Amino acid sequence: MSPALQSKKLEFATKGRGTYELTRELRQLVADANIETGLCNVFIHHTSASLIICENADPSVRSDLERFAARMVPDGDPIFAHTDEGPDDMPAHIRSILTQSSISIPILDGQLALGTWQGLFLWEHRHAAHRRRLTVTIF
Repeated sequence: MSPALQSKKLEFATKGRGTYELTRELRQLVADANIETGLCNVFIHHTSASLIICENADPSVRSDLERFAARMVPDGDPIFAHTDEGPDDMPAHIRSILTQSSISIPILDGQLALGTWQGLFLWEHRHAAHRRRLTVTIF
């Protein structure tokens, strides 16, 4: 592997549906990579959780987002045939499809180039706790 390309596998435990900030861990990986200018790509290996860049100062933004998603894709909606793992199964897949499984963030001056109020979050769409796998590639 080229010294300018680094890849790291991470695992995060969730406690169920909600958002989990990853910004601090990503900032540390970028600092450890010693890359002044580049990209940090984050990929989640799941179809019922996703990645979002969202407001990180006021948690009510993410609560509002959750309520909006619940209205848009309600658990247990009778239109869904895919319910193998319960009433949140298909809504979790739809939420994941409507958001992102991969996000790239620029690296400038050796740091993630996020805006003042931006943070990267893992958005767990299932009610049960899970261990979520991510691959972070810095180049």
